[in-house]
Amino acid sequence: MAIMKIRGGDLDLVEYEFNSFNPGEDLRFVGLQKPYQLTITNRTVRVLAPARIHLTVLDMNRFAPDHPGGGGMGFAISLYCTVEVTPTAGETTIDYNRPAIIKHFCAVFSKTVGYTGGFMVTARDHEHQHVGLGSTSCILISLAKAINHAVGDPLTDDDLRQLIGHNYVEETGDGKIAFGFETGVGPAASLYGGMAVMGDMLTIVHHHPFGEGKNVFIVIPSSSISSAGQQEFELLMNRARTLDYRDREQKAYCILMDFIPALGRDDLVRMGNIMWEIEFRGSKRAEVEHHSFELYHYMHLLRKEGLEFVGMSSVGPSIAIITGKSEDEVRDIVNRLGLSVAITTTVENTGLVMESV
Repeated sequence: MAIMKIRGGDLDLVEYEFNSFNPGEDLRFVGLQKPYQLTITNRTVRVLAPARIHLTVLDMNRFAPDHPGGGGMGFAISLYCTVEVTPTAGETTIDYNRPAIIKHFCAVFSKTVGYTGGFMVTARDHEHQHVGLGSTSCILISLAKAINHAVGDPLTDDDLRQLIGHNYVEETGDGKIAFGFETGVGPAASLYGGMAVMGDMLTIVHHHPFGEGKNVFIVIPSSSISSAGQQEFELLMNRARTLDYRDREQKAYCILMDFIPALGRDDLVRMGNIMWEIEFRGSKRAEVEHHSFELYHYMHLLRKEGLEFVGMSSVGPSIAIITGKSEDEVRDIVNRLGLSVAITTTVENTGLVMESV
């Protein structure tokens, strides 16, 4: 893998060796590895977890591919990943189109809690990968909850979030994996539903349900710019860091003093106005401009049509709309702008659901 240069300012230039490795290598136990009393189930554990919209990172300077954090906020949507896990006496077997990330987390979990068996894993994600909807984090928290329950729940939900965050990986295309960027927004939103506001080090600052009875529409404009791999790295670790040096205090103030109170009142219009301000601040600006200024143009036109909440998810290009307008009304608006609705859903306020079958 290439050695990437990271510049956060005139006197801040470092090199990061973007190494790939085999699943099961370079495991991070975050102080959780110790003897546990395990109770192995003979049943299949099934988990259904909602995907997430990641609205913004607070400070790109506080995380890197091998250092989770950075803060941020996002919310769960009624678009689901499913994982089924059955403990076995033999090797772990995986039925999923991205087996490397499953194999890696099974290894770190098993060595953390001292489990010596295997798992039979079947996983299905929402099939919208690398467009800002959190397929990897949704699968990983579903997997973590399932395998943890299958061996007697030795770890807490916070333990699982930490284990995921410090072992968050993406596949590299050659059967290997590399550490990815993780703020903790995805696992928190998928676990608890609603809106999750995160501080650094994967800390949940605030969580609240919202938007009951409102519709969520995902518009995915065409973009020739990748939101994954080397191009994502260069975006997040260079210009985004520079802009967050300048705007991180403003973003944090807007979220603490304006967004969270509006969230508590379920004031979708106020939340949308604050989010629109954040779209032009710090790393969020870098993420939008990564795909071209046309995305700002589209979001501006959508807001002018009276759609209450419009924001780009993660590094895009997906645009999330939350509104009280009907599907027919929104499709008419979107089609007139030369776009199309890719996903129609709702805010998901329940969170992850688990059962034994």
